[in-house]
Amino acid sequence: MKRTLAAFALFLIAAWPGAAQASAAPGAPGGSVSSAEEERVALIGIPGLLWSDLSPETTPNLWGLAGQSALGSLSVRTVGRVTCPYDGWLTVSAGIRSAAGYGCGLPPVPEPEPGGGAVIPDYDYLHRVAGQRNAGVLGEAVHAAGECTLAIGPGAALALADRAGKVDRYAASPVQIRADALTRCRVLAIDVDDLILPYLAADDRLPRVEDALPAQRRRAALQLADSKAGAVLAMLPEGTTVLLAGLSDHGSQPHLRVAMMRSGPGDRGRFLGAASTHREDVTILPDITATVLSVIGAPEPPSMVGTPWRAGESRTGGVERARTGLERADVAGQTIREIGSAFFITLAVLQVVFYLAAFLLLRRRRGLRPVRVAATVLAALPVSTYLVNFTGWRHAGTPVLALGGGIAGCALLLAAAALALPWAWSRLRRVPSGTGGPLGPLAIVTAVTAAVLAGDLLAGTPLQLNSVMGYTAVVGARYYGLGNIPFALFATSVLLLASVIAHRLTRRGRRTAAVAVVAVLGGSAMILGGWPGVGSDFGGVIAFVPGIAVTAMLLAERKVSVVKLGALVAAGGVTVMAIAYLDYLRPPGSQTHLGRFVGQIFSGEAVEVIGRKLSAMLGTLLNPTLMPIVIAAVAFLVYALLRPEAASAGVLPAAFGHSPALRAGLIGTLVSGVVGMLVNDSGAAVLSMALALAVPLTLSVGAAVLRDPSASYTPDGQQPASNDLVSRSS
Repeated sequence: MKRTLAAFALFLIAAWPGAAQASAAPGAPGGSVSSAEEERVALIGIPGLLWSDLSPETTPNLWGLAGQSALGSLSVRTVGRVTCPYDGWLTVSAGIRSAAGYGCGLPPVPEPEPGGGAVIPDYDYLHRVAGQRNAGVLGEAVHAAGECTLAIGPGAALALADRAGKVDRYAASPVQIRADALTRCRVLAIDVDDLILPYLAADDRLPRVEDALPAQRRRAALQLADSKAGAVLAMLPEGTTVLLAGLSDHGSQPHLRVAMMRSGPGDRGRFLGAASTHREDVTILPDITATVLSVIGAPEPPSMVGTPWRAGESRTGGVERARTGLERADVAGQTIREIGSAFFITLAVLQVVFYLAAFLLLRRRRGLRPVRVAATVLAALPVSTYLVNFTGWRHAGTPVLALGGGIAGCALLLAAAALALPWAWSRLRRVPSGTGGPLGPLAIVTAVTAAVLAGDLLAGTPLQLNSVMGYTAVVGARYYGLGNIPFALFATSVLLLASVIAHRLTRRGRRTAAVAVVAVLGGSAMILGGWPGVGSDFGGVIAFVPGIAVTAMLLAERKVSVVKLGALVAAGGVTVMAIAYLDYLRPPGSQTHLGRFVGQIFSGEAVEVIGRKLSAMLGTLLNPTLMPIVIAAVAFLVYALLRPEAASAGVLPAAFGHSPALRAGLIGTLVSGVVGMLVNDSGAAVLSMALALAVPLTLSVGAAVLRDPSASYTPDGQQPASNDLVSRSS
């Protein structure tokens, strides 16, 4: 234990164009021709491009570019669930996730201006109506660096326009551009929209069906896009950094899209990632903005959230192998999206059925063993959603079935081990099965849950990515760190595990040591979950601090008041703001969202961010999947405490009689869950998952004690009366 804590401490220390051809515009920024030595960047956007689209036969030019580039997946998530081309290009322009509002679809067609430039009509709409005050950030930053912009196609113009909606040089199509025109500006963008146009309906809106396009028409569109991209690639001056991105979706289903970067021989055969995602093979749209500015050496505006693309250390093993791996990453994300709703509905049904069955069976003191087994299996389900990622479910012919079966199998195996190991240990020691037995399954399930999530955080969260209780790059809500549901499971498992250790210490009269264990384990887990770049969980720290403190205070037999609880929540807020400020002091490119939030406070944007999160949290309170878990668990707890004999044969008093420390841990867990619900945008998901783990495990302890009354324990060695237990528990 001491060695583990010392190693963890060392880790924390170490972590610390119009119809005319484009020509030079007199008086435009960077009007002179760039020298051959100056670095130049060209962004080729092909909205809707998937890795499965690429092949040597259909897209030879793109396939050849892939062989010279670093390769990765592009998460095109903006504000809505599905990203239209307008939103994708606008996000590149703004450097943050942006949305055009009701006008989402294709970008507007620019109007040519004298001198070869163009202006986007009604561009002020984005600032006045759509609320996109960052629109034009990329173009402004390029001009501030003394450079000019060349856009080919409407989307490219939108990406490079300044705040007035103007680009310095413009051509409507790659066929209208000459090679010499590509040398006049260091920043180029090309919109190849051939994959999107076939999906458009008569009203220029994207259709609802992703695969509505026949395969032959899709193939023809791919060949046309490839030829246009190939023509541009052939004309680009030598040494130009090429960024190719599948900038948007093209239907009702979000996907991971293609990302390539060719900037030198060192990129070839490597994966493409960014510090923004902490993944070496996943990038986001705002990273493109940062990459463009990085290539030309222009300062990044403070409002930007992306970081430059970078070639990773790992090699792809060739284009064919890279395409297969990146395709599977998209398949994994799609599978999680497909199974996610069904999984949580199933979990909610199982939880409600469990409480109803427990209520009926325990009223007559029957079914104690089935209740204990069912409770253990239910509690083993959450961590099994991460353990299943050790298997190869995503490579199966039917990933959905493989994933669902894998989760069920892992849960059954863990539950069997949790029930069998304490019994086997008691038999080996030749002691009564009740001595230490009731807490055995709880200890094993919580220890496995806490260890899996802690190890996952230290390893860069490979298990939370593409898990039903984690997150996916396809959805794009989070790419690394401790998600809201994993936080609920992590906090609950750590507090309950600490309570088991405290139980053993208090039995030996070492109450101070028991309190210290809760403080050390809880504090270490809290720092791990909130540390920038590791857990990076803002609301989790706020919720974890009062949960730890309440558990410790109850173990120390101190009173907990509303005033003290409020002070503890405030202490959690102060703690996370201190961590966030330290993150803010780091260079902008290495900050996480914690540090950027401090910057948003200084810029006045934090109020808008908090408002969105509050609205999202309130929306979860009416979630028909999550709230039944909360209602059923809370109703069972309240009734079981108020009428223990009538409702549940005294299962909760029995559990608390065996282990008063468990009562402290459960109350601390409930405090952490409630606060976590209020301060996280996931809202009810936090509390529901905390209850889904904690309450069944507590009932399993009580059921075991009722089966073996000799297991009951109080500090003075006497079995307390039920009424006394009820009053103390409530």
